[in-house]
Amino acid sequence: MPADLAVIGLGHLGLPLAQAAVTAGIDTVGYDPDPRAYAELRAGRTPVEGVLTASEVRRMLSGGVRPTTDAAELGRVRTAVICSPVPLGPDRTLDLTALGDAARALAARLRPHTTVLLESAVPPGTTETFLRPLLEEGSGLVAGRDFHLACSPGRLDPGNRTRTLANTPKVIGGLTPACTESAAAFYGRLTDKVVRARGTREAEMTKVLETNFRHVNIALVNEMAVLCHDLGVDLWDVIRCAETKPFGFQPFRPGPGVGGHGVPVDPGCLPYNSRTPGHPLRMVSLAQEINDRMPSYVIQRCATLLNEHGKSVRGARVLLLGVTYKPDTADQEAAPAREIAARLMDMGAQIGYHDPHVLDWRVRERPVPRADSLYEAAAAADLTVLLQQHRTYDLQGLAVKAQLLLDTRGATPAGAAHRL
Repeated sequence: MPADLAVIGLGHLGLPLAQAAVTAGIDTVGYDPDPRAYAELRAGRTPVEGVLTASEVRRMLSGGVRPTTDAAELGRVRTAVICSPVPLGPDRTLDLTALGDAARALAARLRPHTTVLLESAVPPGTTETFLRPLLEEGSGLVAGRDFHLACSPGRLDPGNRTRTLANTPKVIGGLTPACTESAAAFYGRLTDKVVRARGTREAEMTKVLETNFRHVNIALVNEMAVLCHDLGVDLWDVIRCAETKPFGFQPFRPGPGVGGHGVPVDPGCLPYNSRTPGHPLRMVSLAQEINDRMPSYVIQRCATLLNEHGKSVRGARVLLLGVTYKPDTADQEAAPAREIAARLMDMGAQIGYHDPHVLDWRVRERPVPRADSLYEAAAAADLTVLLQQHRTYDLQGLAVKAQLLLDTRGATPAGAAHRL
């Protein structure tokens, strides 16, 4: 059955896009080669925690989204949006394997006049020098002449109910002006504001700048957290004061590490041969190094607190609160909790956890005991570590119940706990 839209990749980008499209009355096919994702959706469940609730998935399906693993469906659409995952590989460059697979599946069925859009976060040049050749070679069509090609990197914030696709401006850069306008016509049906970039590379680089801006500023406050602790300065009060400045300052807050789907990208280190010329972004590399050190720093603070109270990490009962990468969502993408738990286990600690959004949690494929009663578990633990500040946590009450509480988010009242 023909459709207006194919969403390729039903993950943290594709699912909200499919939901927004069907809400706007766009006949939508959701393609994902993973049979597990297909089975979960057909059963009315979300294949990716923290993106859509089960009720939202069911409404999306009843609204007309048709999930499929059949790539033949891609040849019957007017618009195809690629939302394939682009994770970090072992060498810390972005792995374009899934993107390449999606491009080849689409190319074999691509028809003239189709609009192809890329939402995956990629280094600059990917749309033109990686995606375009795959589409052209597989279809025999020419981008910009026979079909439209554009990049519009995803900007969704998982778990944010205020900022949705509809009220978040969409940046679009096409291979040609006509490609940009075709993409703008599509996204104009979904969002209040479309921002036209000069081309695909400018659109891709916009995402790079946004993501690196976050990581560099988090690295700055993470370094400040370590310095302020050493100097006996309350960083959280410093931030409270600094954010009153009405210009030239944007507050960021430290934490036990940096999670999320947007990984820092150095465009001088591209994962394919036709790399964009340029110099490595040294500040981004340094920021990543700083942020990667934060789990170790949290472990160090845990050991110090236990020692100061006459206890060793070995044999200590440690309760971790909040194992997701951001508050009030089940999304665990790159959350530092798993690394912190693994290192504490290596040191002989007995680990338990509590998270209202995660009912089953594993570290190194081993299940971690989940606390049923939060207050009882905090009272029984030698050390409780707040890794994520979920709205349901009564931090003042926890501070009273816990024997020792390390707050890595600065969420407890001043003096109620040991803060990062």
